[in-house]
Amino acid sequence: MLLQCAAFPLTLMAVYVLARAGMAPGYAGAALIQGGFAALLAHLRKLAVWWLAIQLVFPLALLESRQLGIAPGLFLAGFLFLLMLYWSTFRTQVPYYPSGKRVWDEVARLLPPDRPVCAIDIGSGLGGLVLDLAARRPESTFVGIELAPLPWMVSWLRARVSGSGARFVRGDYHDLDFGNYDAVFAYLSPAAMSDLWHKAAREMRSGAILLSYEFVITEKAPDLSILPTGRGPTLYIWHF
Repeated sequence: MLLQCAAFPLTLMAVYVLARAGMAPGYAGAALIQGGFAALLAHLRKLAVWWLAIQLVFPLALLESRQLGIAPGLFLAGFLFLLMLYWSTFRTQVPYYPSGKRVWDEVARLLPPDRPVCAIDIGSGLGGLVLDLAARRPESTFVGIELAPLPWMVSWLRARVSGSGARFVRGDYHDLDFGNYDAVFAYLSPAAMSDLWHKAAREMRSGAILLSYEFVITEKAPDLSILPTGRGPTLYIWHF
């Protein structure tokens, strides 16, 4: 949305110039110009390719949606919902990725069984992994940190309603000290992996493990790779 707003003045200037030249583009043409400028800005911001496609198509989709007769309030509600769900994805480039039960089983198996552990899920979403681990290992400490308000609120409520010992924090994992944890689990995106590795290499203590589902760290080969479902995304593990 910020890129669309930034592109709007450029669109106004382009439409004005075209109109002065006797080539007024019309609504569809203006929407295409707007999308083109927004996609260009997304490219300059070095966003993923799929963001370019979204920025390009968004104005045309918005124009076409006017034909459906949808009440404006529904658009506002949809915008607020997506804002609360994805929050600063445009900056972090980490959208909401839910994991699953088979991955949770593997994570639980990899944790030291002979002592209490302290583990964190960075970008914990709706809290499934943290709640599952807290139920299996009540003697241990499991924390989830999430930047987007809606997933954090849902996970916090789930813990309160279920009486779980899991703890959920709203914030940015960059502000944490990984040295406080025996295990750090991440299901982020390729764009975030390099920064994650540098932070982990600086802060994680001896004997700790870093786990990344699906996305590998190019700077350091994993010590172990597991296919939780027998196919598809891999769980990567680094030992410190």
